[in-house]
Amino acid sequence: LIPDRAECDLSEPAMLHRGLLRRAPDVIVNAAAYTAVDAAETDRDTAFRINGEAPGVIGDMARETGAFVVHYSTDYVFSGDLDRPYREDDPTGPLNTYGESKRAGEIRLAESGAEYYLFRTAWVISSRGHNFLRTILRLAAECGRLQVVSDQVGAPTPAALIADVTAHALHQRLGGRASAEKDGIYHLSASGAASWYEVARYIVESASTLGFDLRLSAEQIEPIRAADYGQAAPRPGNSRLDTSRLTEQFGLTLPDWRDGIHWALEQLR
Repeated sequence: LIPDRAECDLSEPAMLHRGLLRRAPDVIVNAAAYTAVDAAETDRDTAFRINGEAPGVIGDMARETGAFVVHYSTDYVFSGDLDRPYREDDPTGPLNTYGESKRAGEIRLAESGAEYYLFRTAWVISSRGHNFLRTILRLAAECGRLQVVSDQVGAPTPAALIADVTAHALHQRLGGRASAEKDGIYHLSASGAASWYEVARYIVESASTLGFDLRLSAEQIEPIRAADYGQAAPRPGNSRLDTSRLTEQFGLTLPDWRDGIHWALEQLR
């Protein structure tokens, strides 16, 4: 069951605690977050209440009642300076308020003493909601020219993949096939990597092949540096996540990011 904001408002810790106790869940999957990365720079208090304090409240309640927690975090807890995919135990170093608030939530959840899985993911896409894939499709249908950042690298990761992996991991954990010693942080993203610019071109090329009505061709997309894009919050240049721990622990093979693009486009078509 999914409680609404009137019952469990993540920006109101006391209300959140009461609401969770009233529900008395066996498993809590917290997929909610303050994700307005640029707005967080001027709305720091709200970002930290939702992303930093709420996971600790959830963890405290879970420890008290014996519930198991699944929580999601982000590649933005890293600075993006490494020249390889980030592992779970690499030092964090957020570049912006959003990343700082998400890292604070990771720490609070760990300090709560709850049993949990924390999945760090990146570049989430879907056929629904507000995300990069839908934005590129909208702009490609409206514009004759588009500039996309080319010096940030990661792997577009379908929300459906995150949900499937979560269900798989919970099934093993609750069924006794994954021990409590394996609780903690896992990196979860699609395989492979590309820049936003390369991803945008691939989206437009694939959508055109599938018959989407677009004004823009892939050749009309131009690369631009992040420094010239003018966003309020800096982003990590390297958002690649090493998923070895996840795949080895749960016996998974993660699909290439292009597969996720095709799946989402098929859903939209």
